[in-house]
Amino acid sequence: MGKIRWTEEAERWLHEIHDHVARDHPETALRTARGIYDKVQSLSSFPERGYPHTSRTGRSLRVLLYGHFRIAYEITQERDVLILGVFHGALDLDRNLR
Repeated sequence: MGKIRWTEEAERWLHEIHDHVARDHPETALRTARGIYDKVQSLSSFPERGYPHTSRTGRSLRVLLYGHFRIAYEITQERDVLILGVFHGALDLDRNLR
């Protein structure tokens, strides 16, 4: 079992999702952020759970779905999971990952 690591950018996006939803629905915001976090934690046991995605740059990523959100991540050579970003499904994944 590998470790789960979050990039600073991915952590920031999760907080922004929470804050955006919390403006109108504080309880829903907490459930959403916690649900995304819990879904990510499942990757420690099943890192290949998400579907494969090859970015325009050729980078091999995986994407895990949670409701309307996509969680982009990489599996490192050490079998750790690196969370790269959390995006609303309507956003262009490649454009938002740098």
